[in-house]
Amino acid sequence: MIRVLLADDEAMIRAGVAAILAADEGIEVVAEAADGREAIERARSTRPDVALLDIRMPRLDGLSAAAEIRKLVPETAVIILTTFGEDAYIARALGDGASGFLLKSGDPRELIAGVRAVAEGAAFLSPKVAQRVIAQLPAGKLSRGAAAREQVAALTEREREVLALVGSGLSNADIAKKLFVVEGTVKAYVSAILNRLGAKNRVQAAIVAYEAGLVA
Repeated sequence: MIRVLLADDEAMIRAGVAAILAADEGIEVVAEAADGREAIERARSTRPDVALLDIRMPRLDGLSAAAEIRKLVPETAVIILTTFGEDAYIARALGDGASGFLLKSGDPRELIAGVRAVAEGAAFLSPKVAQRVIAQLPAGKLSRGAAAREQVAALTEREREVLALVGSGLSNADIAKKLFVVEGTVKAYVSAILNRLGAKNRVQAAIVAYEAGLVA
């Protein structure tokens, strides 16, 4: 059973998200919070598998709450809920360990898929969110796409294959099944990929995969 903490200052949104998650028998909402401070307290007391956080909340915003939860309860994966009006803030969460980004207006199936993916240790980016995140990232001397392709070119063929699957939101276990290797081998590949890309986490690696065109 995947245990979820749901934090949003709008009771109707919480009720709607909880109803969607309840459709999956393998997911249980174990705690709810109406602001960032309460979300941190609930995370510490219930230690959920996944914390689903709105960005704009009173007392403490979702991004700050996400960073604090990752420090205090590192076993809890964090998904950020966003709207298109808030996407400029998402890049800030990349360095704070968020594992997923979902649109409130997105397909309900994406919500369930995202919760399941991050609970299994994968990264999950709603395709529309990924496009907006990439657009918000600062440009360097090369275009972001060209820079990403240059980074990816330094990887081995197998590492590029694994990176594409990471970008698609697959967990290590799923990648292992797809490539017919043991999970420990996938972990070694992912670790090497993060190191060679200079990425702090799977989400940053997934962004590179998107930018390089490895993921549609």
